[in-house]
Amino acid sequence: MKPSLSTSIGPIKLERPTMLASGILGISLDVFNRLYRAGVGAVVTKSLSKEPWEGYPNPTIFSVKGGGWLNAVGLSNPGAEYFAKMIPSDNKIPIIVSLVGSIEEDFEFMIKKFANSKILGYELNLSCPHVAKVGLEVGDDPELVKKIVKKVKTTTNLPIIAKVGLGTTHYLDTVKAACEAGIDAITAINTLRAMAIDVETERPILSNKIGGLSGSPIKPIAVRCVYEISKQYEIPIIGCGGISDWEDAVEFILAGASAVQIGSAVGDNWIQVFDEINKGILYYMEKKKFTNIQEMVGRSKRF
Repeated sequence: MKPSLSTSIGPIKLERPTMLASGILGISLDVFNRLYRAGVGAVVTKSLSKEPWEGYPNPTIFSVKGGGWLNAVGLSNPGAEYFAKMIPSDNKIPIIVSLVGSIEEDFEFMIKKFANSKILGYELNLSCPHVAKVGLEVGDDPELVKKIVKKVKTTTNLPIIAKVGLGTTHYLDTVKAACEAGIDAITAINTLRAMAIDVETERPILSNKIGGLSGSPIKPIAVRCVYEISKQYEIPIIGCGGISDWEDAVEFILAGASAVQIGSAVGDNWIQVFDEINKGILYYMEKKKFTNIQEMVGRSKRF
């Protein structure tokens, strides 16, 4: 019997364990449809805010020596209401809407805009490392995280995922706060605060100076975080950070993730990376005689 790639992230059911990470390909429904046909289990939108944001001026992205990317786009987006109107009533694409805000009322306002939209759920961006008063500044305040999650849970019946990162507060404290408030799942991790300087001009390369590091350099850190969360909390986890091939994806699953998000690798290999990773996971399952993803989740914790 052929193994099944279907998986569950709490109440969210996916045909495949590979997801598009937030912020990579914007909010184009045409692109999302192509991704779904190409093998993605779900797409996470670019983070949307209460009002439209312009983001930072160029340069906003920089290729890091040795692999990876440094970016400070600034969460540019047209606003939650705009995207909610774009989603057709018969939408068949498995979409998870990423939301970013400063206070619980921001998230409540945005979720109400999607009240009649056919989507899988929401991912709360509590970890963007380069925009003031949102993202990491919110995630670094466990009490605020609790308030936001509780407010969101009373506003919608759809599943809620918290995306956590590494800030000034221990990220496990943020996870604990989200779990105590009733979060359905955790995405770990976001990009890491980092910067680069041009030695000729002596200036920071990014216009915002500080950006977020993504790609292969952060994978071992992300795997460690997924493992630690899985060891301490009975919460579904989505692994994210530096996944470029099926072995990376399997590593996250063995650490405790039920699904994985892929971001930087899409820029390197375009959308075929999802099908390649799915096929690789299937090959691994056949070789190891696993029948489903859940049998693999967290197996490294045995040792």
